[in-house]
Amino acid sequence: MREHERHEDPAQGGDWVGHEDSALVGGWFRHEDPALGGGWFRGHEDPALGGDWVQGFEPGGDDDRAEHGPTLADRIAVNLATVRWPEPAEIRARARRRTRRQLAGTAVALVLVVGGVAAVFRPISGAVPPPVAVPVVDPAPRGEIPPEALLQPADLWETTDPPLTVSDLGESIRLDDRLGACRAAQGMETDWEVSLWSRSQTLLRDRPDGYEHPPSDLLVGQDLYRVTSEVAGRFFQSLEQLVAPCAAWRSTGPVEWQGRTITAEAVQSWTLVDRDFVGDEAALLRHSVSEPRDRTTGESLGEAPWSTSLAIVRVADLVTVIVPGRSMSDEELRRLARIAATRMCTAANPSC
Repeated sequence: MREHERHEDPAQGGDWVGHEDSALVGGWFRHEDPALGGGWFRGHEDPALGGDWVQGFEPGGDDDRAEHGPTLADRIAVNLATVRWPEPAEIRARARRRTRRQLAGTAVALVLVVGGVAAVFRPISGAVPPPVAVPVVDPAPRGEIPPEALLQPADLWETTDPPLTVSDLGESIRLDDRLGACRAAQGMETDWEVSLWSRSQTLLRDRPDGYEHPPSDLLVGQDLYRVTSEVAGRFFQSLEQLVAPCAAWRSTGPVEWQGRTITAEAVQSWTLVDRDFVGDEAALLRHSVSEPRDRTTGESLGEAPWSTSLAIVRVADLVTVIVPGRSMSDEELRRLARIAATRMCTAANPSC
């Protein structure tokens, strides 16, 4: 047993003091860096806990969190919060937003837009983009978003598997990877809004345990973000400018077709088809894709034209993005958006 050992490694922030009592799993360590909140921490190698540091106590109370935003204790709580925890690998592999976005698209449409960036963008001008500002937190009685603020399985007409959920801090407010790719292909510099807290979920069609869900099993995905008053005030104002350059984007890319690689082409478009139908602000964003064709011969690749919409709703300081499965109608999406707005009310600042 070694007591009070100092660690000067700058990569660790310097000045670690350790106590490796075998009765304490992984050892306790104290870090004096104010940026990390100070206090005692424990290194825990249990994979179910993600291998992260677990803090022994919170340096500040509720008043400190309200004034300064997410504390280290908030981050620990987010990492270890349990809504429904299957194996950690399953949560990370299936619940992350990228996975859901891949389920929502077709193989042809996705391969045409490889390399895109997804976010709600604030277009910027000039050769050098400004640095991304760290969000300033408004004092508020609520911070982390509770699971109850999300859509619930009972809100859908179909029976679902248990929700796959994940919470995070400082996430960008994402819409559609392909919309970001459209803007990037036209050489547009972009910036995106950043949230304080977020909670996301994926609802898949009910299947037996161990069943590998095909893309058609995606019923709905939802991201829910808590934002500053500044972001809440300007968020929807940027949507028109965001989608305007992508009203008719001719996208191309390599596709495996009948045993050979060809260059495929399709026209993709994004349109705001409805506004302010629920909550404080709302929008319905439709993405349409033409029939993909061989760019050289003009031959159809057998995929019919299709379109899907997503709903964006704001209630006070909460913004949600609802991504439906391919089979969901706009009418059903609006119904879910209205339910989502009602559920958001109880977690919003101020509540409604």
